[in-house]
Amino acid sequence: MLATALAAGATAGIAATTNPMVGGAAMYPTNNIVENAVNSKDHTTLVAAVKAAGLVDTLSGPGPFTVFAPTNEAFAKLPAGTVDTLLKPENKAQLTAVLTYHVVPGRITAADIAAKAAQNMGKATYATVQGETLTFTKSGKGWWVADDKGHKGRITIPNVMQSNGVIHVIDTVMIP
Repeated sequence: MLATALAAGATAGIAATTNPMVGGAAMYPTNNIVENAVNSKDHTTLVAAVKAAGLVDTLSGPGPFTVFAPTNEAFAKLPAGTVDTLLKPENKAQLTAVLTYHVVPGRITAADIAAKAAQNMGKATYATVQGETLTFTKSGKGWWVADDKGHKGRITIPNVMQSNGVIHVIDTVMIP
């Protein structure tokens, strides 16, 4: 009961909605991660990267996966030429590492992050598929994600539920 109350209070302002709009398209919980992502005009770079890395089948699979999905604007903040370089076939391993750095095994909601943070002095840490960790902290009404290299981003749209997991839209690309 206490953990539920803490989680509810900690997630105030970022509650999930039914079929939230992401990139101008409704996201349906009956669709998988890829089926929803391809409809978001804010995630065309991410979708192109997932295709180039050969991760479509994986992210269409049963999961569950939690994806911290950077927007096109997040990719645009990278140094000039970074995305083009990552999308080259010879850089597939590096691209895969970047993408899997944004994926955590399991279905982790904003309430789960808040509950874990409440138990750990305000921080929730999760291991990514890539092998490193991401740390989540609350600031104001929102949640922030950070890595050990100093990259820090904000969750802009939480709890976009999928048939095989959940997407949280973020405004920064984390680079392992």
